[in-house]
Amino acid sequence: MSTAIKTRIIKIGNSQGIRIPKLLLEQSGLEGEVEIDLEGNHLTIRSVVHPRAGWDEALAKMSENGDDVLLDDVTPTEWDESEWEW
Repeated sequence: MSTAIKTRIIKIGNSQGIRIPKLLLEQSGLEGEVEIDLEGNHLTIRSVVHPRAGWDEALAKMSENGDDVLLDDVTPTEWDESEWEW
């Protein structure tokens, strides 16, 4: 279902902007930080996707399941043997 509402571009400081009606914000679920993209003559507003969102929970679950171990054995190199100091 599409909801089109007319609004005006207004001056906001040195910039211009629009006020997004509450109804559209509620229907879109947008809040906080958003991205605005220009596609032809359309502006698209979408929630910011954080690339590492949910990693804390996923890693905690891996730890609970014992899936947080190295897959390969650690093989020291010559550099590790001769150059590395603690």
